[in-house]
Amino acid sequence: MHPYLITAKPGRFRRTLTAARVWTVRFLALTVMTVLGAVVLTVRCARPVVNYLATRAIYLELWAAQRIGRPPVSGFVGAGITDEFVNEFHRARRTATATGSAS
Repeated sequence: MHPYLITAKPGRFRRTLTAARVWTVRFLALTVMTVLGAVVLTVRCARPVVNYLATRAIYLELWAAQRIGRPPVSGFVGAGITDEFVNEFHRARRTATATGSAS
């Protein structure tokens, strides 16, 4: 006696639907991975350009500040943001618990 006589074997239509569902999920996962990879690659490639443009903007602001006779604003804003990030980082380190990272 064949085992599929006791338990019903899925029909061709059901097996086709299951295969289509499996391959659709695989295709969607591959598409998501490809899109995310392209975004990450674009951001990583653009980073040196952004750094260069930021450096040029700072030099331009320093030049304008010298001509006007006022202090540059980005130095004050950048230092304040940096200090806040450092404070937040140290606050997070002090309040972190060892039990939160258990595997």
